[in-house]
Amino acid sequence: MNYNRHFSQSYAEARSRFLSLVAALKLEVNSFMHPLRGRNGEALAMDVVLSGAKDAPYLLIISSACHGVEGYCGSGIQSALLSDSAWTEAARNANVAVLYIHAINPYGFSWCRRTTHENVDLNRNFHDFSKPLPENPAYDQIASLLVPQQWPPSLANKLAIWGFTARKGIRTTQAVISGGQHSQPQGLFFGGNSATWSNKALRSVLREYGQPRKKIAWIDLHSGLGPSGVGERIFACRNEAAALQRARTWWGPHVTSTHDGSSISAAVSGKMWSAIYDECPHAEYTGITMEYGTLRMRKVMEALRAEQWLENHPDAPEEQRIQIKRQIRDAFYVDNEHWKRRVVEQAQDAAVQAIQGLAAR
Repeated sequence: MNYNRHFSQSYAEARSRFLSLVAALKLEVNSFMHPLRGRNGEALAMDVVLSGAKDAPYLLIISSACHGVEGYCGSGIQSALLSDSAWTEAARNANVAVLYIHAINPYGFSWCRRTTHENVDLNRNFHDFSKPLPENPAYDQIASLLVPQQWPPSLANKLAIWGFTARKGIRTTQAVISGGQHSQPQGLFFGGNSATWSNKALRSVLREYGQPRKKIAWIDLHSGLGPSGVGERIFACRNEAAALQRARTWWGPHVTSTHDGSSISAAVSGKMWSAIYDECPHAEYTGITMEYGTLRMRKVMEALRAEQWLENHPDAPEEQRIQIKRQIRDAFYVDNEHWKRRVVEQAQDAAVQAIQGLAAR
């Protein structure tokens, strides 16, 4: 199989590929149009497609580009699944409808950013904003070091970050940086102070397609953490023993969890999947995040820091802008067929396991 044919070199190409596949399958598209335009002037949208019976009791959600630039990986996987007639037939035979949510954060996908147009990390944005937000005072201590005034950073900057890591430890430092913060709007992993456009649109999708279902499974596609090409299956539910048992029964005992520290990901607040409990409270929900590795964590973090610096300095030289945008894309997408084959095959395996789990009595 030519795995390259499922993957794209831009958001516009990815959307065109996705919509062409959907049209060929004669499926309906529900497009939530973004208020802004893409980097090439193209329209931006969260495109939603249901494959299977509208009244099916079981629903499998497969979503991409929560973190925009990670859509290069996630959109490719969605296209591969849509092209797989055997997979589609298996889902329908199991009475499972499959909901493809393409480009939850289309702005970030198009502009090669991890964040939304509000500079918000969408996977830190699902809070009740009428209540006090989580605090992360340790982040404030190093915010100016993580996104300094100059790029590349100085030797003094590098030594200061190294000193913080040496004092706190790698895992604690990871949690401080990536856990989410609401005090530095121009910093990393900013969770926002209100619901983003993508947050509101996604909740509308979940209400429309998820509320009638008895059971819902969700595979949310991500990239950027872990060994290259390896898809860690991270438990994406509340810290409930029954849900964890279901996830490990469906997807294997190697399903990790941020609740018990077994995942490479740090525990974070405001996770996107938490919306399912608000919008579809009567459904039995089981979900995972598929997190595909790319580069070493240090390289990924350096790319994130550089890209945020660039966002804060729009007058940066064009040559530097091009280099940083290439750096951030490469941190979340490996553009070779071997990596693409591995991520698609693991996703296909997880998708089959999900429909079997949903249909099990």
